[in-house]
Amino acid sequence: MEVLQTSPLTTWVRRPTLSNVTATRSFCHPLPPVRRAGAGAAPWPWQAEARWSKQWFGISFAARRPLSEPLQALFGSGWSGKPVCPAEAPLKHVRRSNPLYKIAVIPGDGTGPEVTREAVKVLEAAAHACGISYETVEFDFGGERYKRTGETLPDSAVEELRSFDAILLGAIGHPDDTPGILEKGILLKMRFELDLYINLRPVKLYPGVETPLKDKGPEDIDFVVVRENTEGLYTGSGGFLRKGTPHEVAIQESINTRMGVERCLRYAFDLARKRNRKKTLTLCGKTNVLTYAFDLWERAFHEIGEAEYPDVKREYAHVDATCMWMVKNPEWFDVIVTDNMFGDIITDLGAIIQGGMGIAAGGNIHPGRVSMFEPIGGSAPKYTGQGVINPMAAIGACQMMLAHLGENEAAERVERAMVYVMSQKLKSMSAGKMGYSTSEVGDLVADAVVNPR
Repeated sequence: MEVLQTSPLTTWVRRPTLSNVTATRSFCHPLPPVRRAGAGAAPWPWQAEARWSKQWFGISFAARRPLSEPLQALFGSGWSGKPVCPAEAPLKHVRRSNPLYKIAVIPGDGTGPEVTREAVKVLEAAAHACGISYETVEFDFGGERYKRTGETLPDSAVEELRSFDAILLGAIGHPDDTPGILEKGILLKMRFELDLYINLRPVKLYPGVETPLKDKGPEDIDFVVVRENTEGLYTGSGGFLRKGTPHEVAIQESINTRMGVERCLRYAFDLARKRNRKKTLTLCGKTNVLTYAFDLWERAFHEIGEAEYPDVKREYAHVDATCMWMVKNPEWFDVIVTDNMFGDIITDLGAIIQGGMGIAAGGNIHPGRVSMFEPIGGSAPKYTGQGVINPMAAIGACQMMLAHLGENEAAERVERAMVYVMSQKLKSMSAGKMGYSTSEVGDLVADAVVNPR
């Protein structure tokens, strides 16, 4: 095992792994509570030391260290040493007892590494505030690796990713590569091979964030889109007839299975019930034209709703009407469920009405298995290395990941910190106009996680 870099909080090592995958590993364990009050009190947390050891993949790893310098400043005011997240707090998801979470980090291309760095910074702050143990392993999948090796995502890497609890992704997309190669070879491959059949996209306008919709505020824009993520037009089914001739025919088929549709619908019904707002699930489709695919969707929608979710109100809207009402009356929606293609379209519309791509995050989920969380704004290569990109979407992805893992108190703490920074600190959500650099925004959020406002 080769030690790459050591800081007071984390040690990065290169461990024996796949020969064609570059990975680094970081461990983070919470510090024990330290009380401080008046003269002669215990030292501040970063002066306290913690001991821990872990056996992982045959590697015995032990350390004795205080907090890292970035978190020393964050814990410098208002820290009592008392646990922030009480054990008796109600949880929306089942949390494992004393878990050590394994998080795969894929920074990716363009500004992906910059925003991912800030998301991990906030994860580190939340872990210490809420007593969460985790380790991260960083993978170098993306455009640079593809240029260097000609590989996108090896099958062996997919198998390794299955062993993780979650994946935190930055962005995939390199200006020097043919469009679609990386997206299909990495993103779609992970979705299909890991069976990440739910794409979860919250559409929520936070206080202090501008929306292009006139006379709409945070109370009007707060719904979730559940997109089926592994079927439909994205299966790649189809082909050409007489390609290259004047009589060429291109066929792209939408594949919808009863099993795939039902499991997506059940997830959406469950979400509508758990959100406990309007308890309304809207099916977005095109039953008047797509008379086979959405006949299946509509039949399953009503059958499952009547038999299993009688307390959830069911509504239907054509996809064109859905787009119209998202702009005119977004407050009508609670949870929207739809197929892969329509979901891809309406979620980008949702990102704009919630304030832009810079704050929109999403999850690619298989309940109970490894799931992937990401900012959805893309790699933004024109901003690479300038320190001006907004990391809020990546931090939001981290927040979604914590909620998925059952660490709801930590997730809520991160979300409150995001709201504080966006409403009280940032001048704009746009790249280069925030009033702070990318890393400074991450510092502000991490500070607010540790010292709630």
